[in-house]
Amino acid sequence: MGRPTTSRIGERGGFTLLEILLALAIIGLMATVLVGGSARLLEKKPQTPEQVFWAAVLLARKSALQHQVDVRLSFDDQTKTFVIDTDGGLKKLPLTASNIDVQIVFLAGQAASSNLLPGTDVGTTLPAVTFYGDGTCTPFRLDIKTPFGSNQVAIDPWTCAKMLPSVNANGA
Repeated sequence: MGRPTTSRIGERGGFTLLEILLALAIIGLMATVLVGGSARLLEKKPQTPEQVFWAAVLLARKSALQHQVDVRLSFDDQTKTFVIDTDGGLKKLPLTASNIDVQIVFLAGQAASSNLLPGTDVGTTLPAVTFYGDGTCTPFRLDIKTPFGSNQVAIDPWTCAKMLPSVNANGA
């Protein structure tokens, strides 16, 4: 058997523990920078109007519960901004630039079908909805109109959350 390979000065070849630890530390640092940078890129993606609405609902309801006051949520069609009116002032959540041609309307109560035009909803437009200090809110629906169509979201007045679709007696 031969002797292990040595360098010119008589030391064994290979990496020292310090070199291995330094390489691992550099790899860890690079991974941290890449993960952090990609997370920021994902955060900056445009939000849909419904996502901005739910952020506004969360802020309005939280403020109403914390301060035990009524908080009003409205939508400014000129600036395309959800406006939360609290005792502490106004908070604004604007839609992104890609959502400029969106129309947001608050409708009163539950969906009701018109007998004149089947399949169409008849509802009173509300200028704003109120979130109360007990955690409830005005019964309302949100109507989001885009060039691609309309989407209505019914809000449960007890939980201020999206209402689940009703199920008929057949389970369909």
